[in-house]
Amino acid sequence: MLLAIDVGNTQTVIGLFGSDDDSEGERGTGAERDLLDHWRIATIDSRTSDELALLVQEFLGFHGFSFDEDVSGVALCSSVPSITAGVREMTRRYFGFEALVIEPGVKTGMPILYENPKEVGADRIADAVAAFDLYGGPTVVVDFGTATTLEAISAAGEYLGGAILPGVDISMDALFGRAAALRKVELVEPRSVIGKNTIESIQSGALYGFAAQVDGIADRMIDEIGPATVVATGGLAAVIAPYSRTITEHEPWLTLHGLRLVFEKNQKP
Repeated sequence: MLLAIDVGNTQTVIGLFGSDDDSEGERGTGAERDLLDHWRIATIDSRTSDELALLVQEFLGFHGFSFDEDVSGVALCSSVPSITAGVREMTRRYFGFEALVIEPGVKTGMPILYENPKEVGADRIADAVAAFDLYGGPTVVVDFGTATTLEAISAAGEYLGGAILPGVDISMDALFGRAAALRKVELVEPRSVIGKNTIESIQSGALYGFAAQVDGIADRMIDEIGPATVVATGGLAAVIAPYSRTITEHEPWLTLHGLRLVFEKNQKP
């Protein structure tokens, strides 16, 4: 089985992929094919490799699996260097092999047409690889994470570039931190786009505002690359995507699927 680990600045998502031979059997389609389970934890950059191992073993234990007998590979994309180092050490010590880390030199099967390909975040590459595998191209991926990112993939499966903007949580924290009279609210749909009180006004601005922001950038990208499938992923995708005009697909585990695909491309015949 494969452990796919997506380390973001705020949260870390771990997926366990099986196969037809595993006791759980095949399940799901698309990005969820053979995804036996998934877990989301806070990203704490001070966690040691031993603490990470303890967490992973607890998750595996939910299914009766263990380090020693069941996991044959670990694939990682990370934006936190200390966690990258911790996962590498955890994999060596507890699994007995090296983790596959998306970084320069790793085969992805996707040409990166950035001026400096090394600047492209590993999670952005994983998202692009997964989206093209599922939907072909042209495709635009919207990842609602600590930052909201949009990635453009050509019809030929090339990573063209993208846009990076402050994420939903960052933007909301800045609003509440700078405006003393405003307080945090639950991000749910208000009764009307025209809020009748402060809470509804904030909800309207957040839900419709972030959706319109994505639509505006996606429209401009589509003007350049042609009609495209717009795919949403990330922790807040389920909150914002329903209010977007351009987003047509929601794939919560897109990054994990991309990690799996890259892992498979780098296995020896």
